[in-house]
Amino acid sequence: MRLPTTDRPAPTDRPAPEPGVTVLRTERAGGGALARLATDWLARDPGPAYWVDAGGAADTRRLYDAAPTRRTLAGLRVARAFTAYQHAELIRRLPRRARPGTRLMVVADAARPYREGDAPDDEARRLRRAGTAVLTELAAAFDCPVLVSVAGAGDHADAVADAADRVIECEATPFGTRFDAPGETVRGYRVAGGWQTTVPYWVDLFGVDPADPLSTASPAAVAAATTGPLAATADAGDGGG
Repeated sequence: MRLPTTDRPAPTDRPAPEPGVTVLRTERAGGGALARLATDWLARDPGPAYWVDAGGAADTRRLYDAAPTRRTLAGLRVARAFTAYQHAELIRRLPRRARPGTRLMVVADAARPYREGDAPDDEARRLRRAGTAVLTELAAAFDCPVLVSVAGAGDHADAVADAADRVIECEATPFGTRFDAPGETVRGYRVAGGWQTTVPYWVDLFGVDPADPLSTASPAAVAAATTGPLAATADAGDGGG
């Protein structure tokens, strides 16, 4: 099923940014999904942005591949941590480093430094709690999204997610990466060459009321859309990484 050629709304596979702390939970480590979401948010609201990195998630090539334009990343500053102590210190310094008008703060793989054993367990928990508290204060002070990623399960990952204002679950599917956010419905997946749309997209497009089993799209509207099998649109580019 292809999109109609006139006045069609574009699908989206990425949740909109919100002020506060948002945790992106992924199944495994790696920055592909985080890069896609962070660059999408920066493209919507460009400006100064700060990224505290762990595990090499802030890969330059991945970020530029994910960004719609090179200008999207012009205001992004990245600092890398390799130990729990470094990670906690970089977060602690953010209030002094962040500029007025900061549009986004990113903390990648936020549980990883605290579970890798360079700090005793009690100390690692203390450092993680202190960093989480700083991020909550920063989100309020700058009124901007703070995007934090955690990979897999475990005490540290669960604690970071529990302290967030919103949790987005990220899942790999046969159609692409699925971002499952509270109160939002997936309406499309970016695939090679375009979009794989979902049933809720067509419900929105044709005004079908899902609560009314007798409410259906008109035959003419359906005929205009069904120019082929359920597939990606031919003219929507892939901006993801």
